[in-house]
Amino acid sequence: MGSMEVTSSQNDTANIIGFFRDRGFDEKSINQMIKKCKRLQAAKTETASQNWDYLITIGIQQRKLPSVVFKCPRILTLPLNDKLVPMVQCLTTLANKPTEVPLVITKFPHLLSHSVEEKLCPLLAFFETLGVPQTQLGKLLFLNPRLISYSIESKLTQIVDFLASLGLTKQGMIGKVLLKNPFIMGYSVDKRLRPTSEFLKSIGLTELDLQRVAMNFPEIMCRDVDKILRPNFAFLKTCGFGDSQIAALVTGYPPILIKSIRNSLEPRIKFLVEVMGRQINEVVDYPDFFRHGLKKRLELRQKHLKQNNIECSLSQMLEGNQKKFSDKFSLNNKLT
Repeated sequence: MGSMEVTSSQNDTANIIGFFRDRGFDEKSINQMIKKCKRLQAAKTETASQNWDYLITIGIQQRKLPSVVFKCPRILTLPLNDKLVPMVQCLTTLANKPTEVPLVITKFPHLLSHSVEEKLCPLLAFFETLGVPQTQLGKLLFLNPRLISYSIESKLTQIVDFLASLGLTKQGMIGKVLLKNPFIMGYSVDKRLRPTSEFLKSIGLTELDLQRVAMNFPEIMCRDVDKILRPNFAFLKTCGFGDSQIAALVTGYPPILIKSIRNSLEPRIKFLVEVMGRQINEVVDYPDFFRHGLKKRLELRQKHLKQNNIECSLSQMLEGNQKKFSDKFSLNNKLT
């Protein structure tokens, strides 16, 4: 009896290898998938074939399907009607457009290996309690499908408690943070989020400032202090800004701490001082200076002001669209 089971298992493995070969997988990829997913050794080619065909019918491009299966070979072993179909149906109800479902599965096929009842429904209910509107639940999941693989108790609740500790306690606040940057839920509180918040406090941000950063630019909370935030802070110091001025810059325009020094900060400061002939302390009063495009806005508007011998503050120069800028300085007939 035992030898018959071994023979049957060997036949299943041989059959599944043949199944993959027929669909263009090379030997290296097949071995990697079997090593990654032990279930494949006993997988039935009939189930694998049914699931493969089903994934095509829901809109996954045939040329991308091998990549999808390679990422998560387990989806070929799951019961079609009990596992894959219910998850796809549930995802479809969350989608704004039908194309979103095959796209999110292509990006993160592990979605299909989770249970609707045990994983997806509790996850959606958890986000609703945080103030994420029902209509936005799909957006959250489709932006970061890995959310389904995180434990609510040991992972997500920790992040929520941390955000609440910053003072984001009013109804819906944390939900808004998640919608702005659902990837924040993937970071470690102790290794990333708390060190970042402590660094921001150390450079002079108040509790209220920190709340504004988390609400409006949550991606900053996710950046590495030593690799990104501290070097940007050090660069601003070398430019001549004092500690209180840097705190004002970060409060006024938090992305200044994560912008590329070489491609963003340095060229703008150089333009401000060398071309515009202004003092660096002017950007402390108008930190949004770093938000504007160098070519499309700064250089163009500086050129027009210089041609017409107009002097004004940075905010007067840069606020508003091109029409407002022209009207403000009566340049309608002079712009070329």
